[in-house]
Amino acid sequence: MIRRALAGACLCALAACGATAAPTPAGESVTFTNPVHDADFPDPGVIRVGRTWYAYGTNGAGKNVPLLTSPDLVTWQPRGDVLPELGSWAEPGNTWAPEVIQLAEDRFALYYTARSTRTGRQCVGVAIAAAPEGPFADASPAPLICQADEGGSIDASPFRDADGTLYLYWKNDGNAIGRTTHLYGRRLSPDGLTLTGEPVKLLANTAGWHGHVVEAPQLVRRDGRYYLFYSANAFDQAAYAVGYATCETPLGPCQDAPENPILSTGPGAAGPGHSYLVTTVAGETWLLYHAWPPDAIGSVEPGRTLWLDRVDWEAGKPIVRGPTHTPQRRPA
Repeated sequence: MIRRALAGACLCALAACGATAAPTPAGESVTFTNPVHDADFPDPGVIRVGRTWYAYGTNGAGKNVPLLTSPDLVTWQPRGDVLPELGSWAEPGNTWAPEVIQLAEDRFALYYTARSTRTGRQCVGVAIAAAPEGPFADASPAPLICQADEGGSIDASPFRDADGTLYLYWKNDGNAIGRTTHLYGRRLSPDGLTLTGEPVKLLANTAGWHGHVVEAPQLVRRDGRYYLFYSANAFDQAAYAVGYATCETPLGPCQDAPENPILSTGPGAAGPGHSYLVTTVAGETWLLYHAWPPDAIGSVEPGRTLWLDRVDWEAGKPIVRGPTHTPQRRPA
């Protein structure tokens, strides 16, 4: 009964069904200018619950998983650490790329990357909370995914298909040991805690612009088609960029888009990447991503700031209108 309710309710990462768009407050500008959060906030993973957007980021300022909230995707406020204690299998200091999915009215799963004390590699864990602001807790004595022989596992991203089936996507950290990197997909159990079936390789770093890395996967369903957004190249270089592939099913096969990359370095933003596509109540699609200031690539401060740009669709292809560093219309 719960699963049937979720399939028709506002529990997907791309939109919150049944919610209404928040009006622009009187006197507030109808435009905004990037970045929307002018401080370090790498690897954003985003959901909407009710009228509020929640963004989860890579560790920083003493927080394992820092949280930002926003009513409109433009105005963001820090809200502390949603994962104050890591799972017993993990050591602090390398908690990366968290993403959250809502499984029931009072059940949220957070997938995060951390350093395994047993293998010394980055691995993926899952933590549960009753609310999107946490606190999340990982009760497992071991990570959910840990491909130590492939360099480790990072950048986990959950996806719920139209029929309610759950999937998880991630990257093996092959570049850490000089090996090929792949984007993987696998089915998840309904409770979000167990992987089922076999992992499937969906994409590898084979294109010239990929460099040694493909990472940060996010699967999106639009008009009955599946799109696998991802980032590639060195995260601390201007060559870092965003591309996508089209997939026949949630587990492939996937075909890389010939027009890639679709978001790359531009005025005001260097090495844009680790993107997350969201859909507003009005049906608009927008891309949240991090980027370096061009004169401070690889910096600790300000680090990778949070950017937002519109995505249009032309003949079934996503067109990112960015990076945009001049005023643009706010999301509807």
